[in-house]
Amino acid sequence: MIQTARAVVYENGLRIVERPAPRAGQGEVLVRLRLAGICNTDLELMRGYKDFAGTLGHEFVGEVLDGPDAWLGQRVVGEINVSCGECDMCRRGMRTHCRNRAILGLMDYDGAFSDVFRLPVANLWAVPDTVPDDAAVFTEPLAAACEVLEAGVITPESRVVVIGAGKLGLLVAQVVRLTGADLTVVARRERSRALLGEWGIPAADAADLEPGMADVVIDCTGSAEGFASALDLVRPRGAIILKSTYAGLPQADLTRVAVDELRVIGSRCGPFGAALRLLAAGLVDPRPMIEARYPLADAERALAHAAQPGTLKVLLAP
Repeated sequence: MIQTARAVVYENGLRIVERPAPRAGQGEVLVRLRLAGICNTDLELMRGYKDFAGTLGHEFVGEVLDGPDAWLGQRVVGEINVSCGECDMCRRGMRTHCRNRAILGLMDYDGAFSDVFRLPVANLWAVPDTVPDDAAVFTEPLAAACEVLEAGVITPESRVVVIGAGKLGLLVAQVVRLTGADLTVVARRERSRALLGEWGIPAADAADLEPGMADVVIDCTGSAEGFASALDLVRPRGAIILKSTYAGLPQADLTRVAVDELRVIGSRCGPFGAALRLLAAGLVDPRPMIEARYPLADAERALAHAAQPGTLKVLLAP
């Protein structure tokens, strides 16, 4: 059994600590990290979002070291919301909105940027043998991308604009493309434009798009300015889906939501089963988005790299 483990901790600054390895509690497993992905939310936590302090990381693929026999040795990914199973939201099937939830690497539950970490058995998903680690590590953000379809506002006839062609926006674009919708992605950087071109997805500058052209606008900018841009592009009685989390407040004219009778829909975590099926079938291949890999011991440099404007996916390995 592993006695000590390194972890990437943010608490009044970023540091890598070595400490006693965690132990799996009742209903939990101990997971050994194989790969982790750096998300924009990790960066926002370090900028003050949620007043976070703790071990970072929520995108991962790992291997079960300790827990129920049925899971031992399995490659796994995991949902990030740790729910109580007893509150009114859990009883209504809305575990991601549990009144008492903790969130892996975001709130009251140590994250995956560690040699080993805990996770409830209920959160685990086995990774198909045909899905390599460097694709499986995208399961959590791809599931979040799939969640935009749960809003029920995108049809094959919809005109959809995705603003923000970063890590999440590119995954959302790949998912929306599969619906047959008339899709355009607002993308400024050449790397993102090149990937969109390879996938057959039109890219545009925001200034070239007609105001009010879109039935649905999906804000993946990760910035306070994204909502105002979405208001400019959506038609009356259209819908805006918000995927961004960030430290700060949006500056936007909310009277337009009332006057234009808009629907504003928050969208967060999504279906892991759907994400794994897309990866296994090759319908979404996120691996071209990988920009760099760093060892866990070099996490400070990895996070600094990930924070550079225009950077796509940066991975951490043990």
